[in-house]
Amino acid sequence: MNNKPTLVDCGPALPQAGLVHRVLSPADPGPHPTAVLLHGYWGNEDVMWIFARALPSGWLIVAPRGIAQEGDGRFSWQPRAPQEWPTLEQFDTAVTAITRFIHALPSLYNADLRRIHLMGFSQGAAAAWATAVHHPGWIQAIASLVGFMPLPAQRPIPPNALRGLPVFMAAGTQDERVPLPTARASADAIRALGASLDYREYDIGHKLNAQGMHDLKEWWLAQT
Repeated sequence: MNNKPTLVDCGPALPQAGLVHRVLSPADPGPHPTAVLLHGYWGNEDVMWIFARALPSGWLIVAPRGIAQEGDGRFSWQPRAPQEWPTLEQFDTAVTAITRFIHALPSLYNADLRRIHLMGFSQGAAAAWATAVHHPGWIQAIASLVGFMPLPAQRPIPPNALRGLPVFMAAGTQDERVPLPTARASADAIRALGASLDYREYDIGHKLNAQGMHDLKEWWLAQT
């Protein structure tokens, strides 16, 4: 495996993938189990790689850039007003882009579409949930790091849309951006949709501490 992820912001791979991204490919030919890293609000394709250390070795790892520019080098999956919690429907455009991106990965990097895993931070976790409920049974596991579950405003979520889905969810008891009551309500919603949820709370703000990283790595290893 290369030591550093490669930036793809031009060339023939970009129009096929549809999103600027960084990719770290295993040395073997594959097809590869794949982790898609989804950054949070005001993030980009560079910020999620600290969490890649928790992933099993031998996986293809890709980190796409969000669809909406929020400033110089800052992007999101869904623009939001202060104190607004985006609904599930507001992530439709992001879900379309993420789905197209993932479907391009087999031809670009020999990803295995039967082994797609999502790891999202904050709003990236919300985008991961939206993708999973739009495509029940497709995603193999989700790690949600100080994120939230977007709730539907118009379309109901199909019952058991996340049935049996392995989920790791980390919440911060001191989180000022995704408050603990929101995280707990999201966990309840995810359980109600049938996911196999491993929910953890840490005495932190809007981040993951060393214990959280350890627990995340142990959980990902259990998914192999």
